[in-house]
Amino acid sequence: MSRNSLRSLARRVVPTLLVAQVVLLPLQSASAATLTAHPCASAAGCGSVVVAPVSQAAPDHSDCTSPEPVVCLIRSETPQEREVARDQRMRYHGLIADMERTACAMRAEGRSEEEIARTLVQMRNDAKDIVRAGMTPEQVAELEARNQKKYGNPLGPTADQLYLKYGSWEKVSEAATRTSAAVDRELGLEYRHCSCDVLRAA
Repeated sequence: MSRNSLRSLARRVVPTLLVAQVVLLPLQSASAATLTAHPCASAAGCGSVVVAPVSQAAPDHSDCTSPEPVVCLIRSETPQEREVARDQRMRYHGLIADMERTACAMRAEGRSEEEIARTLVQMRNDAKDIVRAGMTPEQVAELEARNQKKYGNPLGPTADQLYLKYGSWEKVSEAATRTSAAVDRELGLEYRHCSCDVLRAA
């Protein structure tokens, strides 16, 4: 794929990878709740933490050495575009924090690890679905075709597929709340998992 094709694809794919502004909470109806920042978590040294300024380097269109495609896409952006990408990534981190908060609440209620894992995977996939609602039919079709080919599911891997891969529901939950350290680092961010006590207080 040429660099121009990769950049064009970035305009369509990066929002789905970096943005998760809304999420369906388990006890809500089909209406979505907008994610907000959690200052208590940040003050406690966890959640989305800024660890470095956004790179001010000119867009790099040379061959990328990173194995992470999104990192290559970020490097091809302007500094202003990277600022937007960082803001989007922090919103995505907000989704991860909400998922972890949900897991803490469910464990406190004595819910099974399987039920927790299935809820977290559904939350992540629901967020992707909502983000795609703002895309063109052609963009959605392209993304869904890629996921359908890879996972047999237009939204991505199912909880059962992740269970077959990892072998335990606890590990499925961990995978669902995982964030790419390479992408975070490229945007001067670090996601630090919070304790249940901190999440409840946030």
